[in-house]
Amino acid sequence: MTAPLVFLPGWCLGRGPLTAADDALNGKIFNLPGYGEAPLISDFNAAADDIAARLKPGTTLGGWSLGAQLALAVAARHPEKVGKLVLVAGTASFVQRDGWPHAMPPEMLAEFATNVMADVEAMLPRFVGGFNRGDARSKDVTRQLLDLADPRPPAATLAAGLAWLRDVDLRTAAPQVKVPTLIIHGAVDPLMPLAAAEALAALIPGARLAAFTGCAHAPFISRPADFLARVRAFLHE
Repeated sequence: MTAPLVFLPGWCLGRGPLTAADDALNGKIFNLPGYGEAPLISDFNAAADDIAARLKPGTTLGGWSLGAQLALAVAARHPEKVGKLVLVAGTASFVQRDGWPHAMPPEMLAEFATNVMADVEAMLPRFVGGFNRGDARSKDVTRQLLDLADPRPPAATLAAGLAWLRDVDLRTAAPQVKVPTLIIHGAVDPLMPLAAAEALAALIPGARLAAFTGCAHAPFISRPADFLARVRAFLHE
């Protein structure tokens, strides 16, 4: 019997961008806390625990961007619930810290958060376009992501996610992951640099990194056939 497959979306955009890939893989997408019908949970570890409580033992858990950080935390905190782990455009820390230069400067995230709270609808196209810079299909990918995005969650939900991106550091959690792990990353991702994925892969025992050339932050939209082939191969190992 095939293990269930669950994906966790990224910040702000919701489940929509992942739907086509998830359908092709016969998976399920969980709303992040505060999105759709899911209640807001402001504490990151409590949010990871809530997700774990809804998983069947041995689930293959995937996550994109912020969802990848949550998936990593679930696998580290609840090893009985995760049989395999798929991290897409993930990182151990979204902002730069001592010993972790492969990330956004904290002051840049603070400025972005201020602008988002002032006018999320104006900021969103700039944000999505920005994280697709360098992608071989950047304009198409940006348009698709914006077209597929779910209705915007409440401001408190967006603020909680931005606080997680500011505060969460998973460098000590990553080595606790003991399950087969596949990291899929765009080689030209400007939001989560490839160096962050390489460093994360080095922290997780036995993790494998698949870097997609000419691809930025959304490989399942930019390179859908390659993405599905790589995930399917991993699922069937």
